[in-house]
Amino acid sequence: MDEGRRKDMELLEEIIDKGLKQKLVQAIASRDKIFEEQNELSDLRKNLETLEKNGVNSLKTMVNLGSEVYMQAEVPDTRHIFMDVGLGFYVEFTRQEALDYIPKREELVKKQLEEVTKVIAQIKGRIKLAHHQIQQILNLPDENTSSHRQRAFQY
Repeated sequence: MDEGRRKDMELLEEIIDKGLKQKLVQAIASRDKIFEEQNELSDLRKNLETLEKNGVNSLKTMVNLGSEVYMQAEVPDTRHIFMDVGLGFYVEFTRQEALDYIPKREELVKKQLEEVTKVIAQIKGRIKLAHHQIQQILNLPDENTSSHRQRAFQY
């Protein structure tokens, strides 16, 4: 393999390893966080519907403090909850207001998920294209391609 092809191949490998694969890992991590938020919203909606349906206004529960250490907690009034609305801001909602807000938030999360999924597909496509280009570099005949063509036409 000549020096030019070797440099082209090294450049493509560097683009894949140092650029595209790192971006792919970041995009997949971002998608995983969005999936987690989607699951949390779904769980919250189900819990609020259960509280509303059963008319529960207070409850006792176990709260995970971290490292699977739990503590008993009492919620004296479940009619109002604080929800994270983004950027670290929390808003107090009644149960019904929260149930009205959650579908809007779920729609936003769904759009974010679609966008990140598109980005992941684009990155995977670029990686595949770079691999294809490397394959072409490896399969190219020597510089004397014109002599190969001449021999093919002589027969």
